[in-house]
Amino acid sequence: MNSFKKTMLILLIMTTNFAISQENIWSLQNCIDKALENNIEIKIRQLEIKRVQKSRNSVWNQLLPTVTFNGNQSYTFGSTIDPGTNARVSSNIQFDNFFLNANMNLIDFSAFANAEKNKIEIEKAKVQKEVIENEYKLQLLESYYQALFTQELLKIQKEQFKNAQFNLDRIAKEVEIGSKPKSDLYDIQLSSAQEDKRILETQQLYEIQKKQLFQLMNVTDVLTADVVLISTSSKITAEVSEANANPKIKFAILNYESSLKDLKISRAENLPTLSTFYNISSFYFRPLNQPNAVVESFNNQLNVNKNQQVGIQLSVPVFNGFRNNKKNIAAKITSEKNKLVIIQEQQKIDNQIVLENQNQSNYFALQNKFETTLSFAKASFATTQAKFSSGKIEAIVYSTVKNQVLTAEYEVLKNKFQLDFINLKIHFLRN
Repeated sequence: MNSFKKTMLILLIMTTNFAISQENIWSLQNCIDKALENNIEIKIRQLEIKRVQKSRNSVWNQLLPTVTFNGNQSYTFGSTIDPGTNARVSSNIQFDNFFLNANMNLIDFSAFANAEKNKIEIEKAKVQKEVIENEYKLQLLESYYQALFTQELLKIQKEQFKNAQFNLDRIAKEVEIGSKPKSDLYDIQLSSAQEDKRILETQQLYEIQKKQLFQLMNVTDVLTADVVLISTSSKITAEVSEANANPKIKFAILNYESSLKDLKISRAENLPTLSTFYNISSFYFRPLNQPNAVVESFNNQLNVNKNQQVGIQLSVPVFNGFRNNKKNIAAKITSEKNKLVIIQEQQKIDNQIVLENQNQSNYFALQNKFETTLSFAKASFATTQAKFSSGKIEAIVYSTVKNQVLTAEYEVLKNKFQLDFINLKIHFLRN
């Protein structure tokens, strides 16, 4: 039973450690997801989308009738018209007037154009959010891979340092028994100290880069010292490749379409408008300072004096001082300008993709060179290690060859990550 408990305890500890280590592993996709969740600018854009959606008026909403009620009370002193007899009298009169008016446009071309423009404005707000997200992802991509480069360099340096420590201990023992001169110990100590210093510098740079990455993500509750970055570029590429065109292009197209609707709205001001209306009104009057005057009650007067009117009105613009013509010309110029912006944005992205494709080709060409150099460096180091162990070469020569291996390993690794980075960057630019 004790053995069973020990086994369960060990399994529990291993599971806990595995869970903790899993929490500290961050892939590029994890960083992007967390960053998009925390970014304040993106949250602002989401609220802007909701605002535009709520402020949108459909065609039918714009054509709904407007109903207004007006009431006024006035006092007339001196010679005036008696509303009851329409005769001029010399008296003071209280006059209350009430109007209920309903008006509805049956045909209004500007309402149709405005409704179309409102739909485009909603799409523009969505795409503007996509533009910010895409630029933000590119920043994250660069920051992530900078930290990833340094992390892998640090691993190589630490692995090389183990070899340096082994040789340092061995040389120290050989010097102690007199089989090696002290100069070899000094040389290997200097080389080891320099490697230790480089490791510390790389470690410090790595911690700064991780902090910058998590600050960019607006994540403050993660201990960056325990964070481990991993490369999962193939998954990201597969997800991104199915997306639509670059949002900057989409935004430029929508901006052009919106300017066409502005031109349509401006031209609609020169078109006729057909509307219908309905009015109902009544009034109440009472002579002042005439105690013997006979006046109908308030309700009776409102009922007797009631008047209704219904009709259709056609409004045709005839002359507006050429103001609409100037607006039409300006709107047309704006649409032409926005059309050129589409071409301009496409050219910018195409040019950038061409450069990144060239970089990608360069990195592919260099990969074989770096791998060949690394194989030669490892072979040279193996023979150098044997010569150094047998005392045929000095420690300074051994350190130089070992540094060449370190450089070659890092160049191979960095070039591989550069290929991943460029591949992802091209996908983000295209999609």
